[in-house]
Amino acid sequence: MEQRNLGRSGPRVSALGLGTMGMSDLYGPADDTESVNTIHAALDAGVTLLDTGDFYGAGHNEMLIARALRGRDRNDVTISVKFGSLRDPEGGWGGHDGRPQAVRNYLAYSLRRLDTDHIDVYRPSRLDPSVPVEETIGAIAEQVKAGRVRHIGLSEVGAETIRRAHAVHPISDLQIEYSLLSRGVETEILATCRELGIGVTAYGVLSRGLLSGHWTPDRQLTSGDFRGSSPRFSRDNLAANLRLVEALRGVARSRGATVAQVAIAWVLSRGGDVVPLVGARRRDRLTESLGALELTLDPDDLAAIERAVPAGAAAGTRYAGPLMQHLDSER
Repeated sequence: MEQRNLGRSGPRVSALGLGTMGMSDLYGPADDTESVNTIHAALDAGVTLLDTGDFYGAGHNEMLIARALRGRDRNDVTISVKFGSLRDPEGGWGGHDGRPQAVRNYLAYSLRRLDTDHIDVYRPSRLDPSVPVEETIGAIAEQVKAGRVRHIGLSEVGAETIRRAHAVHPISDLQIEYSLLSRGVETEILATCRELGIGVTAYGVLSRGLLSGHWTPDRQLTSGDFRGSSPRFSRDNLAANLRLVEALRGVARSRGATVAQVAIAWVLSRGGDVVPLVGARRRDRLTESLGALELTLDPDDLAAIERAVPAGAAAGTRYAGPLMQHLDSER
């Protein structure tokens, strides 16, 4: 599989990474056995980047990855972990904790759950507005010196915060939502990352399933699926967004590809410093996603995609109002 660098200071990883959140949280029930089999299939296909968060399923996701990696060479896998998001027993959100003592606490639990002595890329999941980002990054930098963390990343922060963090310690990559329906990164953030030699790991490349080509207007969401409160999945917005998907389907058919493959290939085309994370929970969806690597988009294809899904065409914000307030990247 093609390899890409996570910035000038970061590790070399597969051109596609696997985001594992949905195997434990936020998309409704998942099957652990199928999840492990999907991780194995990804590794066997050459995927080397696994992305998780310590709050996905209250640690379940990290333990699932540890289970999947038993008997495998740990050095063949780059594990990226987000930390700091506070949850409650009902699955609600209680803000973010970026204090230095919290960094050490979160890291200790992640190392144990992942059954490893180091984390390859460690990043705060969101900016804690009550703690200077310099203090949070400084605390992670101490763990880099101790050998427990290899690289430092960021998630969903704006250009000013990126600069402040990078001044404390080199940042390998910024994790941020980036898809045909979410292109805010292109305004200022992407240019800042490129100026500083910081890579981008793009999540939500299929916009939570909207761009999968498999979503239907009458789909019933299960309990615990956060898309039930997502503005882009509300009735009127969903209808408008699915019209965009149908326009994209025409482009996909002209290339003998699926909607999902075109959407992923478009993110891959944004530059060699961008690594899309695919959130496949099943082996068949993973196989479809990996097919995007075989799809090279020429200028005519890119122009057709732009006509089908113009920048800013998405109906609805990418998170509900209260969660949008936690995005430094949107300020």
